[in-house]
Amino acid sequence: MSGPGSAAAEVLELLAGRGQTLAVAESLTGGLVAGALTAVPGASRVLRGSVTAYATDLKRELLGVDGDLLAACGAVDAEVARQMAGGVRRVLSADWGIATTGVAGPDAQDGQPVGTVFVAVRGPAGDGAVRRLALSGDRGRIRRDTTDAVLALLLSELTENARAQDTEQRGGNGCLQP
Repeated sequence: MSGPGSAAAEVLELLAGRGQTLAVAESLTGGLVAGALTAVPGASRVLRGSVTAYATDLKRELLGVDGDLLAACGAVDAEVARQMAGGVRRVLSADWGIATTGVAGPDAQDGQPVGTVFVAVRGPAGDGAVRRLALSGDRGRIRRDTTDAVLALLLSELTENARAQDTEQRGGNGCLQP
């Protein structure tokens, strides 16, 4: 199985196995990420909820994105995505937060061309990642590809996090040993 459905199922299974929760902050995807997650039976064990903060002022007011950052850089920015993921994690009391922000078209926004997207993940230890994407296609394709990308990024962070914890516990390569 491939596609966002399988990534969503895998993410939910990993988080359920850890007893952890997830929250979603969406802008350009407008609920597609939450929709992909809630399409999986049993998602309610993990998914706390989602915030679709389409308007820039809602990113600031609901998710706590820095107003000066938004004024200086606009909503299509890596740091905005990072703060959205951290903000939804905090607001919805989840272990993990993921976020999408970008330009699906038809016009450029904040000086960024159509297809410029940022996806972000924030975890329980403040860990996480932000990725810049340069997507092509129509509006629907960009939104679907963004959904796939944020779920893939979370899956990557969850599996990397698990490997890092295993290495720390077992004293594998990269750890200082006496």
